[in-house]
Amino acid sequence: MADTLATLTAVDALARFREGSLSPEMLVEDCLARIERDNPRVNAFTCVNGEQARQLAAESTRRWQAGAPCGPLDGIPVTIKDLTLTKGLPTRLGSTTTAPDGPWEIDAPISRHLRNAGAIVIGKTTSPEFGWKGVTDNPLHGITRNPWNTDLTPGGSSGGAGAAAALNLGLLHQGSDAGGSIRIPCSFTGTFGIKPTFGWVPQWPASTMSTLSHLGPMTRTARDSALMLSVMAQPDARDGYAGNPSGPDWLTPPPASLQGWRIAFSANLGYVDVAPDIAQRVEEAVGYLEALGATVDRIDPGFSDPLRTFNTLWFAGATQAVEKLDARQQAALDPGFLEIARRGQDVSLSAYLAARRERSELTARMAAFHEQYDLLVTPTMPIAPFAAGHNVPPGGRYRDWMDWTPFSYPFNLTELSSVLVYGGQ
Repeated sequence: MADTLATLTAVDALARFREGSLSPEMLVEDCLARIERDNPRVNAFTCVNGEQARQLAAESTRRWQAGAPCGPLDGIPVTIKDLTLTKGLPTRLGSTTTAPDGPWEIDAPISRHLRNAGAIVIGKTTSPEFGWKGVTDNPLHGITRNPWNTDLTPGGSSGGAGAAAALNLGLLHQGSDAGGSIRIPCSFTGTFGIKPTFGWVPQWPASTMSTLSHLGPMTRTARDSALMLSVMAQPDARDGYAGNPSGPDWLTPPPASLQGWRIAFSANLGYVDVAPDIAQRVEEAVGYLEALGATVDRIDPGFSDPLRTFNTLWFAGATQAVEKLDARQQAALDPGFLEIARRGQDVSLSAYLAARRERSELTARMAAFHEQYDLLVTPTMPIAPFAAGHNVPPGGRYRDWMDWTPFSYPFNLTELSSVLVYGGQ
């Protein structure tokens, strides 16, 4: 039974709850036992909500036995990222500068929606300090490691969620993504994630990275991510943006054929150096799409690397976060985060507004591109996971984490297109 539960999906767990062959109490107890066993080697959790999770699982079990589940996720163990407010659990942002004793009295929209659907928050997952980089380590909780090889990073900033998803320590995991923070760890841990179109999933408080930030699911299967997204993507009055747009039902079964779909495939966006083994795997994936009937055009989207535009906005956001801290607190920050915040101090208002204009131009270009193509397929990462505890792969080729994530941050700038990624092992 334990081996079976270690690979169970949320969709299948709900079916087993319904038929009575599994209870939420059994599932939660198994998850907690495996967290106790496996988390010490990967450091995916900032805290574990064991006592309350057991209590909620008992209540959920009684509801299922009565044939009256309270919502679409009743009894499913989930995790929340340490950047997301969660009532009753610490949200420390991976930083020693945050208050250790709370109070923790507010749920962010995602936390509220998951609880209202009956999900059981089993713990909070690690992030780099303030979610600032594409790997996961921080001054408060240390280094998070890749479960496939603990010498390597799981990526970031949702690295704890990626490691937990790979080990099925909880069945559904919340990530956030302002420059690749869902897609990077999904690629590095062989899990599935969705960075939805901006505004689809409400968020509050607003990210310091403003509209670069998207919230989405991280799971072991596409069906589980669709299930989680269907719950997350509900309006919340605290989000000042429009909320989720009208669109497809994520729970609709996939089509048997892609006949009539027109897909663009860009192997390198026209400017990225991709590792040969990764390029080969992506070509194989595109072959599957063609075999399913899609028309695939090998074409670049036609924009140059928007790294300067992204960095201008990103560094300014980091400055905003650091300016709230006093000198003593700033001295305790991750040195890399403090460095980019200081670089952000040099961003003039004129340069910031120019970056906003460049971003809108890129958005318009991609909107026009998608009038011709249903999807754009690219690699998720140009490189394989590297040594944990480093911001960039050792060797001196890269300066910043953005330099090795060229397929992710452009699509935080565009806001428009949903991004669906899978990183296979």
